[in-house]
Amino acid sequence: MNQKIQDRLTAMRAVMKENGVNWYMVPTADFHNSEYVDRYFKVREFLCNFSGSNGTLIIGEKEAGLWTDGRYFIQAEKELAGTGVTLYRMEEEGVPTKEEFLAEKMEEGQTLAFDGRVVDTRYGQKLEAVLKEKKITISCDKDLADQIWAERPGMPCHPAVVLDEAICGKTVREKLADVRAKMKEYDAASFFLSKLEDQMWLLNIRGKDVSCFPVALSYTYITAEECHYFIQKDAVTKELKEHAAKYGITLHDYHDVRAFLENVPMDGKVLCDLGNVSFAFYKIISEKAKIINAANPTELMKAIKNPVELEKMREVFIKDSAALCKFIYWLKDRIGKETITEITAADYLDNLRSQVEGYLDLSFHTISAYRANAAMMHYSATEEGHAVLAPEGMLLVDSGGQYLGGTTDVTRTIVLGPITDEEKEHFTAVAMGMLQLTNAKFLYGCTGRNLDILARQPMWDRNIDYKCGTGHGIGYILNVHEGPQGIRWKYSEGMREAVIEAGMAISNEPGVYVEGSHGIRTENIIIAENGEKNGDGQFMHFETLTWVPIDLDAIDKSIMQPKDIERLNRYHAQVREKILPYMNEKEAKWLIEATREI
Repeated sequence: MNQKIQDRLTAMRAVMKENGVNWYMVPTADFHNSEYVDRYFKVREFLCNFSGSNGTLIIGEKEAGLWTDGRYFIQAEKELAGTGVTLYRMEEEGVPTKEEFLAEKMEEGQTLAFDGRVVDTRYGQKLEAVLKEKKITISCDKDLADQIWAERPGMPCHPAVVLDEAICGKTVREKLADVRAKMKEYDAASFFLSKLEDQMWLLNIRGKDVSCFPVALSYTYITAEECHYFIQKDAVTKELKEHAAKYGITLHDYHDVRAFLENVPMDGKVLCDLGNVSFAFYKIISEKAKIINAANPTELMKAIKNPVELEKMREVFIKDSAALCKFIYWLKDRIGKETITEITAADYLDNLRSQVEGYLDLSFHTISAYRANAAMMHYSATEEGHAVLAPEGMLLVDSGGQYLGGTTDVTRTIVLGPITDEEKEHFTAVAMGMLQLTNAKFLYGCTGRNLDILARQPMWDRNIDYKCGTGHGIGYILNVHEGPQGIRWKYSEGMREAVIEAGMAISNEPGVYVEGSHGIRTENIIIAENGEKNGDGQFMHFETLTWVPIDLDAIDKSIMQPKDIERLNRYHAQVREKILPYMNEKEAKWLIEATREI
């Protein structure tokens, strides 16, 4: 029994009763619908103990449920044990969605509440539509958890950083002009931008308000002539004031945004991405103006990297790859000779990365998962629960860094000693799929759904699947998961598909996850490029950014076709060429052997 969590739920239910609330919903989000959030916003974890990056908690008067996706089923089961919270495995057969659950459980005339600042408008509207028939009252102005979280951390606030425009490729003036041109196309008089990474890209600034995510909590309101930027007072530096003055940006306090929206004249249409603007602010704007619901134009603009960004990324990825190569050499050299745990291994790699020129932070907390732990896609080793490595089995390491010049993300599964024939087959299938997608040629107009099968086919051939997408976009000194591009086979409601454009960076990370046994993932970052253009159209291909060996100790050559072997050998020859200059004598000897032809 997890008495601490049960006590919190009891306290929460008491507060709900005082406020006339029958059901209370807590998503995983901050005020900006960010993927990763600061401790201040981790209300769901505080109330139910589940620490994954995606999940929604719904609390009723007598029961509570947690909805999460396939990446977290195993983790959620463990963390929810003894809390009294039921796990609902999203998209599994027979499992109700959150809306279906509420529609079934709620009685006519009851009240559903949530903090409208942390629920996006699209989902808020969906709840309204689903629950309308039962005359459910939706209250979106209540942060009830704040009443019971006595030791809640303060809202994060750190000085904003103005980037040197030499590494941005475009000035703020040019970016604002591009945005205003899109506003004109939409016939929008103003544009309310809430998404943090889009604002950072647009204004050529960065922040430190979220661990591993270089953003400053902020909002931006743009008209044809004005740009209003809302940021916490203590985050404003002399450099930011000068930067704002240079580009005609008016600075406001972050906490004044609600009053601004309530009072500013809105004479024309307002452009908003309802998937990223909070339900609370949508309610204010929609009462004053007609809303144009469209993707933030900044999303696609920042996804298509300009030549300066691409060149900086190429430089950063080579240095980052070299750090990981040094780590793999150290791990293979020291395993069995000294005590190494999942945590100390991750610490060693993190320290190597911190020594790379231009290093700012990790791009996410390093996943170091040994043997069966790797079957949990987003496993996190803790001081209370972690594995000691031994000279057998495999260690999966998913890691990345934030640098002045790029954001990295790479996964390698490393052989530490004897492994089974099944593990070799699965490892080889993953490598084949990753390299098959790497070497794709495709016509412009393809989305990730057209390409996913190239990575997934070797697993599907073996009646295996991995319950996540194959690829996500990656930002530039920004979020490690970036839209609108992605590679996945399955369409889900509300999903925005994006054509793969030249200049988009995207991950390529097939895997195999066998509960209780092993997990395997091999991930490179690739960039879409234009190839030959002829009467059949614009052909495209991918350029690789990541240069780290694929462990030959786990390759079963007997299940590979000649073209698979040729792709692996060609990739390893490029790894040797690019990484050898960064290796010392012992590391170089290992790298040459690790990238030998098979």
